[in-house]
Amino acid sequence: MAIQKVTIEEFLQLAKQHPVFDVRSPGEYVHAHIPGAISLPLFTDEERKVVGTAYKQQSKQTAIKFGLDYFGVKMRSMVEEVESLMVARKTLAGKTAPTTNEQPTTNNILVHCWRGGMRSAGVAWLLDLYGFKVYTLIGGYKVYRKWVQAQFEKEYAFKIIGGYTGSGKTLVIQQLAQQQQNIIDLEALANHKGSAFGALGEEPQPKQEMFENLLAKKLVDVSSKITDSANNDQLPSNIYLEDESQRIGNLQIPMPLWFTMRKCPVYFLDIPFEERLNYITEEYGKFKTEQLVNAIIRIQKRLGGLETKNAITRLLENNHKACFSILLTYYDKLYNKGLQNRENLSALLNKIPCLSVDTTTNTQNILICHTVTT
Repeated sequence: MAIQKVTIEEFLQLAKQHPVFDVRSPGEYVHAHIPGAISLPLFTDEERKVVGTAYKQQSKQTAIKFGLDYFGVKMRSMVEEVESLMVARKTLAGKTAPTTNEQPTTNNILVHCWRGGMRSAGVAWLLDLYGFKVYTLIGGYKVYRKWVQAQFEKEYAFKIIGGYTGSGKTLVIQQLAQQQQNIIDLEALANHKGSAFGALGEEPQPKQEMFENLLAKKLVDVSSKITDSANNDQLPSNIYLEDESQRIGNLQIPMPLWFTMRKCPVYFLDIPFEERLNYITEEYGKFKTEQLVNAIIRIQKRLGGLETKNAITRLLENNHKACFSILLTYYDKLYNKGLQNRENLSALLNKIPCLSVDTTTNTQNILICHTVTT
């Protein structure tokens, strides 16, 4: 079979039905990769370094010889790994045939490296020789990253779920998803709830590059779900996102996308302080005192020495509510500053009075408000 080179758009379309093999080194893959891609490294991290050094300091031919030394002993195992995975996919497809429309019953596979160069060409040659139908990505992962950045430059008409800390905004986002509304849960993608306490109970955050890859995929998936075409200029206007600062833990929402979010309507859950205080006391009071103290210390410069001392003292006295009251007052001021720092806020802000952190009721109120204001 002839190896077929495809564009990034064609590659991603094919990837919806066929497996993607990333032949970069393990370190490159762990740092960031195309979501869903399977690591099939041609070289280890050390081998890649040796080949790269030979290419720079000696010659292309010398580098190729080193590469062949490493590649030769792996050929059989690489073929068997791909073959095993394809058999497993076909078995799974057979078991789920009555309920799935996308059955991987062919030998089509996709391969890419960093720039669409010798690594993907070598592996593609091997797998093609064995009998797989191989597609390679023109320009490799580097072109994919350009595609990712391009998704953030597009104009989206989001609906932003706002509210002070402790308003249960994330729960509302999740409830909207359960009601078949289109959402992007930024905090779920980032493995972080946004505040100094946001890492508690979460998995480690991905690298910034991987976060961007996941976010771009989610944007396209949700947009495609509505418009049937990710390239449609008329992007959907009913994608809900939670109001966030640009930074979520150690990650940053890409600036162009964040600027777009700042121009979109805000559906603000206006919940009394005491109700929100009860909610966050229950939500975060379950964590160990040491974890909470460390989180408070992380914001001590902004919180101030006296309030930091008072918050930690209340915490050590096991008076969680008094501790969180100090913190909630701080975060309310911080959130309000970010809210007010929007152009044309009066036209964007839709305040929704809420009696408590009642996810079901507050979600319905947002949907009603959305219907009335559109």
